Amino acid sequence: MNTIMPIKGKVKFPITLDAGVWIFDDRRIDLNTYFTEEKSEKDTDEVEFTVASKHWDRVIKEGAVSPPTLKSERQFEKVRVLTGSFGIILKPFLENAEPEPEASKLVIETSTGELSVSLDEGKELILAFSKNGKPLSTDGPVHILYPDGSNKENPIKNVKGFRVQ
Repeated sequence: MNTIMPIKGKVKFPITLDAGVWIFDDRRIDLNTYFTEEKSEKDTDEVEFTVASKHWDRVIKEGAVSPPTLKSERQFEKVRVLTGSFGIILKPFLENAEPEPEASKLVIETSTGELSVSLDEGKELILAFSKNGKPLSTDGPVHILYPDGSNKENPIKNVKGFRVQ
């Protein structure tokens, strides 16, 4: 199965997406909880400062030596990655491709046809790339979910690429 998908068309920088490496991306979202938990718009700088301050608080309280809980926390994260269902939002990839000013649509190319959405709607799409710890190899490499989860049971499958028009 090919996990590579292009973003092409009216973009300044045509790019390729590789769904096989997103499991290591910090921007991945847990699809088991994403549609049920409360959404909050947080500033990314604020989130980074919070993470850094928690880390330094921990270092000050517990010392720089790795506490015994650190190993179990890593093990928990490893198990979560190996058994979870994950996706990633398309927005940062589309922004990196830099659509031309006259571009207004995103065409999703699948093995069964094409689907067109506005560019703004396209930025909010979620690319599901793993289910229960396994890549979507039979009808993937990604399934496309709407941000509200309305097509969670019937996602767009067999995605081959994206074209900006």
